[in-house]
Amino acid sequence: MAGNREYKSTLFSELFSNPTALRELYNALADTNYGEETPIEINTLENVFFNDLKNDVSFTIGDKYVVLLEHQSTVNSNMPLRCLMYIARVYEKMTEERAIYHEKQIEIPTPEFIVLYNGIKHFPSEKTLNLSDAYKASDEACTHSGSLDLTVRVVNINPGFNDELLQKSETLSGYSAFVDRVRSNQERGCKLNDAINEAINWCMTEGKLKKYLTDHHSEVSGMLFTEFNIDIAKEVWQEEAREDGYEDARKEFQARIDALEAENKELRSNLERQGE
Repeated sequence: MAGNREYKSTLFSELFSNPTALRELYNALADTNYGEETPIEINTLENVFFNDLKNDVSFTIGDKYVVLLEHQSTVNSNMPLRCLMYIARVYEKMTEERAIYHEKQIEIPTPEFIVLYNGIKHFPSEKTLNLSDAYKASDEACTHSGSLDLTVRVVNINPGFNDELLQKSETLSGYSAFVDRVRSNQERGCKLNDAINEAINWCMTEGKLKKYLTDHHSEVSGMLFTEFNIDIAKEVWQEEAREDGYEDARKEFQARIDALEAENKELRSNLERQGE
């Protein structure tokens, strides 16, 4: 079973689909102390503008609408423009069409945009991206025209950056450590699936994401590993072998099956040990 190349986004979205983890994360990022009495409503829009970022998560907390994105490589300078398009769609969906024609002002949650950066290229601990940086007109012209602006806060969550913030969110700290461990394993020459397996075992030993990995050990392979239907694969490869009619094709087919079954057996064994 091959490693899921989108494992970082997959795990991020899964970890922070939990309101308690989101509240903890937001308190760490915003230096607030929202308690369990403050509800969180997750309302991520699917497949809108952020397909390449996997549309990580957006949610309301208090009177704020937070768009939270996990970014894996370099930070896109067009993020403010894309967030503008996203929040416009959000407000459109939450507002009745006729309401915008009423005299009485409509109240909407305050938008807040946060990108968590965990790429390998050098990036500062924190950076602000502004929509106005993309404007063709000068700053003076923008000031006189009553221009629109939008700010995106980019936070580096790689180990060694913003460690104090990471300490405030156990889930974010564990996620950061897991991603870094997989990356280190790959740099040592491990294949992705081996790198992920080792990182899971390491996290369990070190107590990072332990509760999550313990509670969901049976689901881990489905999230972090690419789905592979061995029965369908067998049918396809047998068909290929019959069409080719060569002994070499038959041997290659059998070798594929043997390798996959051995890999699946090892993966199941690892998951069973993690669940003990």
